Amino acid sequence: NVFRKLLSHTEKDKGDVLSLEEILAEGSDPGEKRLAPQANCGGTLRTGKARLRALREAMYHSAEHGHVDITIDIRSLGVPWTLHTWLESLRTCFTQNRRPLIQGLLKDFSCIQEDEYTEELITHGLPLMFQILRTSKNEVIGQQLSVIFTQCYGPFPIPKLTEIKRKQTSRLDPHFLNNKEMSDVTFLVEGKPFYAHKVLLFTASPRFKSLLQNRPAAENTCIEISHVKYNIFHLVMQYLYCGGTESLHIRNTEVMELLSAAKFFQLEALQRH
Repeated sequence: NVFRKLLSHTEKDKGDVLSLEEILAEGSDPGEKRLAPQANCGGTLRTGKARLRALREAMYHSAEHGHVDITIDIRSLGVPWTLHTWLESLRTCFTQNRRPLIQGLLKDFSCIQEDEYTEELITHGLPLMFQILRTSKNEVIGQQLSVIFTQCYGPFPIPKLTEIKRKQTSRLDPHFLNNKEMSDVTFLVEGKPFYAHKVLLFTASPRFKSLLQNRPAAENTCIEISHVKYNIFHLVMQYLYCGGTESLHIRNTEVMELLSAAKFFQLEALQRH
């Protein structure tokens, strides 16, 4: 690309230019000629440091302005990540839904020096990575994120969470679950009706109570649930009708969505499960 051509052009031009020291060495003895390149090592080192500083600055600005391809190109030249440039690149890739680049960036997290771990990792990095985990269905990305979370947590054992055993204030026989003939309230989820009972939902959580109280007066009006998938809503209702999680069969791909739904419907025991 253009960026790589500019870099290679610069290197070629530098190779064609003779330093004053090399020009003077042209008229010297053969022994002195051999010493000339060695004397120029300091200049080469200074040039290398200046180039690295320039590339780091270019990497920072490209990450800040969302030019993730240029950032990746600079990284491929051996320029190390800073936590900030890595996070900005990850954010851009997530926004643009560029899954292969997300995988590459997550794999590169281990290359970030530990002294780069600042408060930004906690305030911006972890929320971003949990958002990616919640929305991504890619198994590789999930595994990569779990490795990063483990690394961030450290070697300490995870404290045991005791499940809240709350009595269901009311429950109905599973036979009534999504039963059209016996229902008195209908939810509309992904364009499909789901039949339920007010007597159960009024006491299930403040969220369900609010949904029922704010329902339009017309009896045939459905309560639309727009941000929960049908199969996830079915699991939530199954939990309520059966009075617990024993009968739930939750797939790995459904865990994060069910957690989000449990949080929305204010079902604390289901969240902790």
